[in-house]
Amino acid sequence: MIRKATAMTVRQNLGELLNEVQYRRDSVLVTKGGKPVAALIDIDLFDRIRAMRGAFDRLMAELAAAYEGVDEAAAGKEVALAVKAARKK
Repeated sequence: MIRKATAMTVRQNLGELLNEVQYRRDSVLVTKGGKPVAALIDIDLFDRIRAMRGAFDRLMAELAAAYEGVDEAAAGKEVALAVKAARKK
């Protein structure tokens, strides 16, 4: 479950919120001035997000190297075709 809490509420109830995140696997969306600014999530989810970000960064580096020196419009067309083909699957 995702719970919203103001920054003040988080400050006043951090221990309780950490227990909810750790034991119940809940997430807390922290808001400030009514806008989302941060989130409390369990460590397993955080580790998965970090791994995905690392994989994404590696993929972007590989793509940048593969398309180095290639006309931007031609590369864009090729990527768009690949995306379209992947979405059909």
